[in-house]
Order: sequence, then structure tokens, then C-alpha cells
Amino acid sequence: MKLLFPSLVLILLATGGYSQVAKSLSKKPDPAKELMLVEASCGECSYGMPGKDCDLAVKIKDSTYFVDGVSIYEFGHPHDANGFCIAIRHAEVQGEVVNGRFKASYFKLLKEDEQNNKAKEN
Repeated sequence: MKLLFPSLVLILLATGGYSQVAKSLSKKPDPAKELMLVEASCGECSYGMPGKDCDLAVKIKDSTYFVDGVSIYEFGHPHDANGFCIAIRHAEVQGEVVNGRFKASYFKLLKEDEQNNKAKEN
């Protein structure tokens, strides 16, 4: 019984980074802007982009861009089992590329089942 509460807390913390909308951006997508399904991961670890620290990046078509407006830590630690430095995730995003960087106005990290459903739709 002593382990029940800590176990529940651990499970909640471990799953807390799934299908979340970035807290620092708009909570809902703008219906007037295109909603894009992109890959999201660590630019340095997953995409081989230049840099010294782990930074969030998105892959749009065949190009990768570092993301401004969302921290790589906003969805949990990047080196956790499904963190951005370990796994390439999918996200729904809105924003624009400015000076070679993606300026996000909306960023929603998708759950694995949502990723599969979105891929089937496209």
C-alpha cells in the first residue's frame, strides 16, 4: 500500500507529456491558418542539425527547422523513453518559417494513437 501513491504519481508524470498543447502558445489552433502535421524531435540528436544543446526542431516536408516559442522541455525531459532526444514524435503545428527558424503559434504533441489516425487521414 505504501507504494501505491508513489506509483500513481510516477505513472502520471511519465504520461504527462503526451498529447499536450504547448503552454506558452495559443491553446487552440487558428481556423484561419493552415494546421500542419509534422515530425518533431531534437534537432541535434535526431536530425543532425548544428548546435551545442538539445533544441526542439520540426521537419516540414524535407526540411528541418529549430522551433521558437516552445521549449524542448515543455513536454517532459528530452532524454526520457519517449523524449524528443530519443524518439521522433508527431505534432500538429501552426506558424511560419522566418529566417530559417519555425516560429510556432500553436503546437500540439500527438499521442501515438493520434499519430496513427492522422497518418491514415493524410
